[in-house]
Amino acid sequence: METRSLHNCLAPAKLNLFLHVTGRRPDGYHMLQTVFQLLDAGDTLHFDRRDDDGLHRRTDIPGVPEDSDLIIRAARLLQEAARQRFPGRHFGADIAIDKRLPMGGGLGGGSSDAATTLMALNRLWQTAFTKQELMSLGLHLGADVPFFIFGTNAFAEGVGEQLQAIDTPDTWYVVLEPGVSIPTAAIFSAPGLTRNSKPVIISDFSRAPVGFGRNDLEVVACALYPAVAEAIEWLAQYGAARMTGSGSCVFCDVGSEGKADEVLGKLPGRWKGWKAKALARHPMAA
Repeated sequence: METRSLHNCLAPAKLNLFLHVTGRRPDGYHMLQTVFQLLDAGDTLHFDRRDDDGLHRRTDIPGVPEDSDLIIRAARLLQEAARQRFPGRHFGADIAIDKRLPMGGGLGGGSSDAATTLMALNRLWQTAFTKQELMSLGLHLGADVPFFIFGTNAFAEGVGEQLQAIDTPDTWYVVLEPGVSIPTAAIFSAPGLTRNSKPVIISDFSRAPVGFGRNDLEVVACALYPAVAEAIEWLAQYGAARMTGSGSCVFCDVGSEGKADEVLGKLPGRWKGWKAKALARHPMAA
């Protein structure tokens, strides 16, 4: 029987457990090393197949027009590839989203939404694109999109697209939202950004993963957005707190759900905070 709907599809958040900038390419892109960690929290998407070629977002997202939304851009990208492979067939969908992750938070929300869209519609439309083909499509949408399609936690290099699967701690995190949205370009273009961190190898991280390395973008973000520095300072009472991605969210490995609840119980009212468990595998990757 043909599947007509895929509902409650998680687009998980990610953390950068560390993020080092090791250089800059002639085209301006920065060379990175990071470990991407999936979380069991994120946005939730719902897909309903259409009998025509319409692609419609059924949820309004303030500040994000439908045409520029990565969800719709991902759907159109897959639709075009599917038309080339299966001429004469219709590929349409209505898409709704429960948006929970903040924009400009460094949690990969938009990239994860795009990746879940590619994986879900590939299944719903029965287009049978391989994981590698979906990752190649996703790279057109953003450097983080291939990671979410990759499906497991990863050691990443290059601009973030060179991925190797890696085992990470089975733990719980507290994530704080300082209440500011940070444009990635503002951080990477800052003159004070360190761009010459010494490269590391996977075994360096694996020997002592909790608190390994640093986030080279954090110093710049804290200088531009004091609220990030304040959140890190508060959360550092409970472990190795740091910013994820280009910010603004900060996190700390607290070990257990009970400890996460304890920390959140002391959270100042000016911040939003939540707990999340480390995921070993993307729920859409099966």
